[in-house]
Amino acid sequence: MNHTTLYPLRFEPIYQYRLWGGRHLANLLSAPLPGDGPIGEAWLLSDRDDHPSYVVNGSLKGKTIDQLLKQWPEQLLGKLAGRFRRFPLLLKFLDARETLSVQVHPSDQQTKYLPAGESGKTEAWVVLEAGPECRIYAGLKPATTAADLRRAIANRTVVDHLASFRPKPGDGIFLPAGTVHSLGDLVVFEVQENSDVTFRLFDWGHVDAKTGQPRPLQVDQAMACIDFAQDAIGPVVPVVEEAKPALRERLFFCEHFGLWRLSGKSPFMVGAVGTPRVLVCIAGDGKVEHDGADYAVGKGDMLLLPAVVGACLCRPRGAISLFEISLPEGA
Repeated sequence: MNHTTLYPLRFEPIYQYRLWGGRHLANLLSAPLPGDGPIGEAWLLSDRDDHPSYVVNGSLKGKTIDQLLKQWPEQLLGKLAGRFRRFPLLLKFLDARETLSVQVHPSDQQTKYLPAGESGKTEAWVVLEAGPECRIYAGLKPATTAADLRRAIANRTVVDHLASFRPKPGDGIFLPAGTVHSLGDLVVFEVQENSDVTFRLFDWGHVDAKTGQPRPLQVDQAMACIDFAQDAIGPVVPVVEEAKPALRERLFFCEHFGLWRLSGKSPFMVGAVGTPRVLVCIAGDGKVEHDGADYAVGKGDMLLLPAVVGACLCRPRGAISLFEISLPEGA
C-alpha cells in the first residue's frame, strides 16, 4: 500500500443534527439526509476523532483522512508535511433555518480555554441561500463594554448590542476568533480551523427537542474570549485575480486558510503545485482531469487534491462554480 499514489479524493458528507437546522441541505448534496429532523450541518472534510471523513472513491475507499495523513504525509501535504498533527481545516455546509446561538470562539493564543489538542477557531462563511428573514450578526456595536454585555445577557437584550446586516447570496464574511457572531435563515459554506470549541452567550430561548431543555451557556468563557476591539463586520470585497478562462475571485486569505471562487464555462486550471487544495462545487457540474482519469464533480461535491496531484484541468459541462481552499502556509 505504501506504493499507492494519491489521486483526487472524494469524501462522504457527515450530517449533524442541530436544533436550529432544517432540510435545505437535501437540495445541495446528493447523499440523502437521515431521518426527518433538523439537519444543521454537513461536514465535508473532517479530521475529528468523533466524526472522521472517509474516502468514497478509488483504491483508498474506506480510508480516513487521518489514515492518509499518517501513511502518506508528503504525498498529501507536500511542502506542508510535518506541520500538522491532523488536517488543519474543517469544511462544512450549514443550514441555519433558525438563528444560531450568539457565540464566540477562542483564538490559538487563548490556550487557557482550549482543551488539549484543540486549536482556536477563526472561520469564514460564504452565503449560498438567503431566506426572507435572513440575518448575520458579526461583531459588537461600537463602544459596547463587557459590563454592557453582561447586563444585556441578564436582561435578554443581547441583540441590541450586536452589529448585523441582511446578507445576500454570494456574500463572504470573515470571522476572526474572538468575534461575537450568529446567523439565521441562511444556507452557507463554512471554512474554519479544525476546532470544535464554541462558547455560547445567548441562545434566543431555544429548547432542544431531544432533551426538552435549553442548551447550556458558557458566559464567563465567552466573555474572556471576546475581542471587544473588533469592529462591526460586513461582507468582504472579492479581489478579482483572473477573468479568463474563468473568473477567479479571492474572498479570504489569512494565516489559517485561503478561499477563491471560480466560475466559468471554458476549461480552467485548479489546484496548485506542491501543496494540497480542496474543491467544493456550489453550482453546475463538470470533471477534473488527472493522470488520464476523470473525476466527476457536481453541486455539493467536494474533492481533495493532494499535493502530489498538483494542478489539474477542470472541464465544465456548461457552467460551473467552485470554491478552492488552501491550507495555512505560514511559519
